[in-house]
Amino acid sequence: MEQLWAPWRLAYVQEAGADQGCVFCQESAGELGDASLLVHRGDHAIVLMNKFPYASGHLMVAPRRHIPALAELKSEEAAEIHAFTVQAIAALGTAYGPDGFNVGWNLGATAGGSITGHLHEHVVPRWSGDTNFMPVLADIKVLPEHLHATRARLAEAWGT
Repeated sequence: MEQLWAPWRLAYVQEAGADQGCVFCQESAGELGDASLLVHRGDHAIVLMNKFPYASGHLMVAPRRHIPALAELKSEEAAEIHAFTVQAIAALGTAYGPDGFNVGWNLGATAGGSITGHLHEHVVPRWSGDTNFMPVLADIKVLPEHLHATRARLAEAWGT
């Protein structure tokens, strides 16, 4: 049997049950320093890397205000989140040239939301053939680039 190392999984397993506060609020406030995965901050919303991505470049767009439900968004928050989602697709296109995108909300734990207290939208770049036997049979994701390198590349493509 061939061994495949996925060291990022240890951090995921160790952090899964720990209460470490709201990462969206921490990023919005600029509290994470060198550990920050923030790509862009606006007046009403932020864009950050997913710490446990489905694919390289997996972004999340969230309101700066800590709210759990889509219906609680104010019109200016909804407008900025939509604008940032469009800009995220453009930045990902510039930085990575994916073949397509998955964009969506996981509303509630049953829908797959792992952080249900702070509303956020996912923007995931996709490439033809990017789903192979690794995630399907081995439950392993292979990401070719470190998160901080991806964040730097996307921040440059975003123009910030």
